[in-house]
Amino acid sequence: MDMGRESRWEKDAMTVEIVFALVTAAALAAVIFAGVLAFTLAFGLSGSAEKGVLVAGGLLGATAGMWRLVRVLLRFDAQRRMGR
Repeated sequence: MDMGRESRWEKDAMTVEIVFALVTAAALAAVIFAGVLAFTLAFGLSGSAEKGVLVAGGLLGATAGMWRLVRVLLRFDAQRRMGR
């Protein structure tokens, strides 16, 4: 391997890992938001209570999605540095 240069295989692996991280982050965020939406429908919330719970669910989903994205990419970088 050239010093400081990545092979085509390494670039492809990085691209696959980024797409995997984005897809799983979006799926996690969607599942969390769907759970909060089901909660609001099950308990028949309406008005400002419904809006508040949905906003909180959206924020929770976005936070969990970002956590997943960062976690997957950091794990990939650590494994790449170890030579796996």
